[in-house]
Amino acid sequence: MPTDASGDPAVGNPGGQEGLGTLQQGYLEASNVSVVEEFINMITTQRAFEANSKVVKAADEMYSQINNLR
Repeated sequence: MPTDASGDPAVGNPGGQEGLGTLQQGYLEASNVSVVEEFINMITTQRAFEANSKVVKAADEMYSQINNLR
């Protein structure tokens, strides 16, 4: 059903005169995502976050020690 946000529906059959492309039976669509590459990127990002977190913790401890010297 059309709504104000979606507009009118596009109705037609693949392979017809409407220009909707073709439909081929028995084929799979590729996702264009490499699971291994994305997993490596996630691990790299997580390690960078942990390293930055340690730097912030060390700086916080240094400021705490400096404040306690008074």
